[in-house]
Amino acid sequence: MRRILKWAGRVLLALVLALVVLGLWKREEITRLIAVNTLFSEEKIVANFSGMGRAFLTVPVPRGDGPVSDLPQGPEMTLPADVIDWVETRNVTSLLVLHNGRITHESYHLGTTAQDRRISWSVAKSFLAALIGISLERGEIDSLDDPVTRYAPRLAGSAYDGVTLRQLLQMTSGLEFDEDYLDYDSDINRMGRVLALGGSMDGFAAGLSARAAPPGTRWKYVSIDTHALAMALRGATGRALPSLLSERIIAPLGLEAEPDYITDGEGVAFALGGLNLTTRDYARFGLMVAKMGRYGGQQIVPTGWIAASTVPSAPTPEGALQYGLHWWMPADAREGEFYAHGIYGQYIYIDRTRDAVIVVTSADRGFREDGVREANIDALRSIVAAL
Repeated sequence: MRRILKWAGRVLLALVLALVVLGLWKREEITRLIAVNTLFSEEKIVANFSGMGRAFLTVPVPRGDGPVSDLPQGPEMTLPADVIDWVETRNVTSLLVLHNGRITHESYHLGTTAQDRRISWSVAKSFLAALIGISLERGEIDSLDDPVTRYAPRLAGSAYDGVTLRQLLQMTSGLEFDEDYLDYDSDINRMGRVLALGGSMDGFAAGLSARAAPPGTRWKYVSIDTHALAMALRGATGRALPSLLSERIIAPLGLEAEPDYITDGEGVAFALGGLNLTTRDYARFGLMVAKMGRYGGQQIVPTGWIAASTVPSAPTPEGALQYGLHWWMPADAREGEFYAHGIYGQYIYIDRTRDAVIVVTSADRGFREDGVREANIDALRSIVAAL
């Protein structure tokens, strides 16, 4: 009996040591997984959205060595009472309003500051769309009607085989993809775990095989479509996304702070939602788009691309929100009204006719509740009406 207990003790000690070694070896992965599992928890979400490097691998997007571009101060506006209530109700963390290119309101909430680099989520899709427009003008991409596999051959044989770049931009790939953030086993959450544990986003996209509809026949918002588009852009240019974005958009904008991209384990940028910028720097991007791609005396993004991408072109259902080329429009959009949007309440809202750009960052855990997005647009329109 004593011998059995002795051997059992040795086996237990060996198991404990093995677990310790495994924990040390996989410490970063385990830490990131724990961080991801509490990313949206009520007590941590605000801080997490300003510190995504705790949950994910990141890589800098160099801002260049040029001067910081000016965002001049304009006359201070008075926020309407309904907007003040909306800021509190929707857990807004920052709000910046530009009118005629001048800051008329800037505020930070829930302990955030102007120096925080806030996660873009799907606002990053509109940055990628701008790069596609530049690449198209440069001749690196021949046509939006080219199949994505021409530039990203790894997608051959996947659900993306036969899908065009235009269909990816319009979210009409036909891919079967479950984007329910509340379902642990959904496709979007499986993708998140691949990202957090240092897996391959390219491999994840290439491994998707299910289709819900033939390409081009039905609109459905599928975030992974943007990654397939980024794979094509990398193939067309032979460049990594962070350096490409840095050279062609970030450096010309003269940002205040160096952004970063969340990456997978292969160093590939999380193009569909992984940018981290300050609120003012999001505003610089929005102002450039509002000015038809021109900023600081230079044409950064082609005028024609901005015009084409910020008007409805996707076959969205009648009466629903409208979609262009990785930009949103309200169902009843006015001329020149469009926005970039990310989950949990991130917005770059532009009303070109009224020369207004509004940046909103939030940590809104109720963002999927009925009527929230419509209420958000109402609040943004209320701000514009008060200018």
